[in-house]
Amino acid sequence: MSDKIFTPVRFGAIDLRNRVVMAPLTRIRAGADGVPGDLLVEHYRQRASVGMIVTEGTWPVGEGRTWIGQPGIETAEHVAGWRRVADAVHAAGGTIVMQVMHGGRISHPQVSLSGRVVAPSAVAAPGDIRVPDGREPLPVPHALTTAEIDEVVAGFVAASRNAIAAGLDGIELHSANGYLLHEFLSPASNQRTDEYGGSPENRARLAVRVATEVAAAVGADRTGIRISPEHNIQGALETDADDVLATYLALAAGLAPLGLAFVDILHADPAGPLVQKIRGAVRAPVIVNTGFGVQTTREEAVRLVGEDAGDAVAVGRAVIANPDLVERWAAGADENAPDAATFYIGGASGYTDYPARTASA
Repeated sequence: MSDKIFTPVRFGAIDLRNRVVMAPLTRIRAGADGVPGDLLVEHYRQRASVGMIVTEGTWPVGEGRTWIGQPGIETAEHVAGWRRVADAVHAAGGTIVMQVMHGGRISHPQVSLSGRVVAPSAVAAPGDIRVPDGREPLPVPHALTTAEIDEVVAGFVAASRNAIAAGLDGIELHSANGYLLHEFLSPASNQRTDEYGGSPENRARLAVRVATEVAAAVGADRTGIRISPEHNIQGALETDADDVLATYLALAAGLAPLGLAFVDILHADPAGPLVQKIRGAVRAPVIVNTGFGVQTTREEAVRLVGEDAGDAVAVGRAVIANPDLVERWAAGADENAPDAATFYIGGASGYTDYPARTASA
C-alpha cells in the first residue's frame, strides 16, 4: 500500500511517472508583462520529477490578472515564454499542465489590464489586495452581462489553445479558491437571477460551459478542473451543506459526460463523504489536496493514495522547499523546510535556491 504513490498513472492523454502532483502555487516571478523568464524556467525544471506539475494560476486575458508578477497566456510573447518552460520540464523527463485562472473580483483596476474588475454580481469580496503603491480594498466589481460571459468563455478557450501550442501537456481550469468560476458557484458571490444564478444547476453552468468548450478545443483528455467545495475563502462562502452537495453534484453531472483527464479537489477531508460523492459522480481521475491549513506530509500523501481516497495527491509547500521531493519521500529522507517569507518577494531566493538532497548531503 505504501508504494502506490510512487507508481505511474495515466490521466486521459497525460502520463504521470508517480502520483505526487505539484499543486498550483502563486509565486509572482513573471514581471509586469507576465512573460515567463529564466527564473520560471529553472524553477519548474528543478521540480520535473513529480508526477505532474500544475503551474501557478495563469491569466487568460488581462482583465483576469490578479497580481502584478503573475504570468499570462494571452500573447505570442507569453506562448514563447511558456514554451521554454515546457521544453525544460520535458527535457528533464517531466509532465506539466497549465492552470488557467481568471481572478474575477479578486483584483483591482490598477492591476487588471482592462481597468475594471468583473464578477457574477456587483458584490465586493472582503479584504484588500496588493497594488503598485501598496494595498487597496477589493473593489465592487462590474457584474458581467450574458454577452460578456460569452467573451469570458472565449478567453478561456483561446488561452487553453495557447497553452497547448506552447507545448504544455494539458490544462487545469481554476474553479476554486474564490476566483471567477468559483464566484459563480458560490451563492454568496453569485446573486444573479438569470440562467447563471439562483439554483445549483445555474450557478454551476459557467464552469460546465468553460470545461465543455475548452475540452472541445484542446481535447477532454488534456483538460482538468480544480474545485474547492466548502473552502470558504475570499468571500466565496459555501456554508449550507445541502446546497454545497447539490451545487457540486450539479457540476459533476455536467462534467461527467466530457471524460475529463482529471478533477483536482481541494478539501480538508479528502476521504470524507462530500469529496467521495463528487468523485463518484464526476467519473474522472481525482487529485486530492487538503488545502492551505497544514503542510501535506509524506505520511498523509501515502495514506490518501494507498487507501484510494484519490488517484493522486497535490502537494504545495513541500514541493516549494524540495525540488527533489519524490526522491526524498521514496528514500524516507529529511526535507528542507519552506521559508514563507520568500514565497512572494520575487527573485531567486526561496525559489530556485533550495538544495536538492545530493547537494545538501
